[in-house]
Amino acid sequence: MLRDSDLVSIQEVRAKVEQAYAAFQETRRLPQEKIDSIVEAMGEAARANAARLAEMAVEETGYGNAKDKLAKNLLCADLLPRTIRGMKTVGLLREDPEKKLLEIATPVGVVAAILPTTNPTSTAIYKSIISIKAGNTIVVSPHPRAKNCTCETVRVMAEAALAAGAPQGSIQCIQNATMEGTDALMRHPRTSVILATGGAGIVKAAYSSGKPAYGVGPGNVPVCLDASADIAESIAKVVAGKSFDYGTVCSSEQTIVAPAALRDAVFAELRRNHAFLCGADQGKALAKLLIAPNWRINANCVGQAPEKIAKMAGFEVPPGTSILAVEIGGVGKEHPLSMEKLSPVLSLLFVKDWDEQIRSCQAILKFGGLGHTCVIHSRDDARIREYGMRMPAFRVLVNTPSPQGSTGITTSVFPAMTLGCGAMAGNATSDNVGPQHLINIKRVAYVVRTVEEAFPGTSAPASSVGSAVERFLAKRGLGGSLPATPPSAPAPASTTASIVDRFLSSRRDAPPPPAPPAPSCGCSTPAAAPAPPPQPPPAPAAPPAPKIDISDFVCEADVRSALHRGGKIYIGPKSIVTPAARELAGQHDLLVLAQR
Repeated sequence: MLRDSDLVSIQEVRAKVEQAYAAFQETRRLPQEKIDSIVEAMGEAARANAARLAEMAVEETGYGNAKDKLAKNLLCADLLPRTIRGMKTVGLLREDPEKKLLEIATPVGVVAAILPTTNPTSTAIYKSIISIKAGNTIVVSPHPRAKNCTCETVRVMAEAALAAGAPQGSIQCIQNATMEGTDALMRHPRTSVILATGGAGIVKAAYSSGKPAYGVGPGNVPVCLDASADIAESIAKVVAGKSFDYGTVCSSEQTIVAPAALRDAVFAELRRNHAFLCGADQGKALAKLLIAPNWRINANCVGQAPEKIAKMAGFEVPPGTSILAVEIGGVGKEHPLSMEKLSPVLSLLFVKDWDEQIRSCQAILKFGGLGHTCVIHSRDDARIREYGMRMPAFRVLVNTPSPQGSTGITTSVFPAMTLGCGAMAGNATSDNVGPQHLINIKRVAYVVRTVEEAFPGTSAPASSVGSAVERFLAKRGLGGSLPATPPSAPAPASTTASIVDRFLSSRRDAPPPPAPPAPSCGCSTPAAAPAPPPQPPPAPAAPPAPKIDISDFVCEADVRSALHRGGKIYIGPKSIVTPAARELAGQHDLLVLAQR
């Protein structure tokens, strides 16, 4: 009998992945109608248990509050199934009679789902539903500190699916969750794709597993408060978003960036919404508490109530405080509270004008939130569009609380708990991930044109494939003609490959063009001049000293670029390096301290 927890976990993973793969052989043959009925049953069961599961999550993890976790559970158990109702994910998806093209859905197989401790039940509902909707099976690896509530959620979903006709083993949860077991799940030969939600380490492990993976980057959401905004309405929405589940959602607001002229109005509305405005010393205490020297968030503060965080920082706030608000003087490592905090702590940055608002919001995103989410509150549509065009984020939310908008509760984006950050953050997608990301599309393509018709643009009749290729090459400055075929030779193969081969062969075998004639002056040809004696080659010039380019600001995307090209990143004593960039660069020894 195995007693080592890592070996027990790995053995359980192997057994459950094989069960999931066997179930997939049946699931992949189910028609759309059957898949849809299973998904509806799963949603109904999750809705019936949503409140109980929310309370279990808070009790086990200590993060967030049951009221808002219930809202997240219902997002995935109610809004998500309604949104994908009628979505084609199985069999024939589309048919284009004019193009003679069929598109057929092919499920990917076994989905490995890695879950976080901050959203352990809602993410389990979400990933189970989108996996089954796409015709796949799923094995869930819970966070060790959220094992009970996650496995209970998966049990509810699995029993409902089984009762509705899903094969046994379609939805499973690892009971003995360890890091080694999770790694074995991601690397198992039967695993087809990974849905990873969690810290930077687990997301990196997913992308390094050799399997297709959907992971997400961190969020550091700036809120641009435009001068045209309704200040009272906007601040109320910011507080509603920042206090939602005590700031555990990665798309929670982190910093308001507003014109200095609005400072008094912003402070007044924050007080009206029960925010506590911290003084300078209290702000310093919060920064020291929340952000560790290695630029990691203090896990003891994640998802805690404002009163508890204030007490941990050494001061008291009134009962019923919604959030803690702290004014900061800039963005970067000299201002620790300008990074993501995963708690109900909101930073405030006041600047002189619109251009500085734009630059500050860009800097906040580069300081640990690249590609994720940003918000603008404004009634000026021209500024809204400019903000959307210039922000390095793939969810630009307008006049809404950020967590509710980014996950599709208050906006029309796809309802999701996995929010891609795109290539700039090293993610495979910039979308809100759904069933459409868990299928491959097979295309059945009928012939619609001849090879001659594929090279239009000439009035001469196309008598053969060869003439079509000759005309195509001639139009691009690659003149010449195909070599003639001797009469005694057999008829050439009527394929484009053989014709192009003959053409290229004729170009290689052609004699070099004659040298141009010597200029004539009408007299006899003079004797040839003796050839000059050979000269030694000039000594090579010494190469110039390499110029070192010192970066003033380094984000995670810069580090990934350096990894790709195999180079180093040179920084100076005052260079700003984001936490995510420093962590990734440290793993590969990429940062070099240099003097200007």
